[in-house]
Formats: sequence, C-alpha cells, structure tokens
Amino acid sequence: MPATPADLFARLDALGIRHATTEHRAVVTVEEGADLKENMPGGHTKNLFLKDKKGALFLVCAIAETKIDLNALSKVLGAGRFSFGSAELLYETLGVTPGSVTVFAVVNDEARRVHLILDAALFDHPIVNFHPLTNTATTALAPADLLRFLASLSCPHEKIAFRATSVPAPIEP
Repeated sequence: MPATPADLFARLDALGIRHATTEHRAVVTVEEGADLKENMPGGHTKNLFLKDKKGALFLVCAIAETKIDLNALSKVLGAGRFSFGSAELLYETLGVTPGSVTVFAVVNDEARRVHLILDAALFDHPIVNFHPLTNTATTALAPADLLRFLASLSCPHEKIAFRATSVPAPIEP
C-alpha cells in the first residue's frame, strides 16, 4: 500500500522537519489553485510525471511559474522524447493519482525507478509548497528540509536551472 498523508507527516515529524499543512478543495492544475495560493506564503510548485520513449521515468518538480521546454530538458538529461506518464504507471511507481503528483511521492518509489529533477528556483524561496500525496491539501516546508527528507530516503536527484532564454542547465551538487 502506498504511503498516506499521515505516514508522510509521521516521517517528517520523525526527521524533526517543520511543516505546515493547509487543507482545501481538490485542485488538479496550477491554475485551479491560484486563489488558494494567495493565502499560503512561499513558492508554489508544479510537478510533472514524465516517461521518455526509452521507458525511463522522471518526476520534475518546479516553481509553478517556471517554463519547462520538455524537448530541451530531454536533451539536457540525455533522455528520449518525453510524454506524460499514464495514470496507471503513476500509481504503480509513485502511489498517487493524477492531480496529486508531488515530490513527496518518492517515498513510494522504493525501487528508485523515477529520476527526480528539482528546479533550482525552488531553493530561492524560504518555503516551498507541495501536495502531501493528495490534492486536497498543501504542505509547506523549507527547501533545506526537503533535501533532508530526500536524503532520508536515499533518493538521488538532479537540480536543473530552467532559463527563460536558453536551454535548461544542470547544477552541480
């Protein structure tokens, strides 16, 4: 069984990670939740579950306003052409449904099938907001604490700088 929001919160608490969660109506797209974000400080995010033509899986977590050129990103990552992963594959690998895609879902990817890509702009905000495995809430935490969460899972990730005027560029750790 995939982790629940309660499981996620227990893990964050066990790691001593401060987090705050706001419950709200279900939102599937960034645009649908625009009014909700007005009352939540920090950087808001979008999360893309992608599959390349070679079968590799990617989770791209970015600031909501970030423009992502999927063709350019696939070239930077050395991946095949991207398409969005199916709902079935999303649930199989990350244990969430469409609309609930989140960085926190890597807790369910024990096989580490999904390559995690983080927008470097996430780290420009004192707080970042993600769904806590469900699209009926938003959880806020510090970017440094997000990295602590990922480290607790031994979850590798790559930081990418998405640029307005050029191709995305990897950031060295």
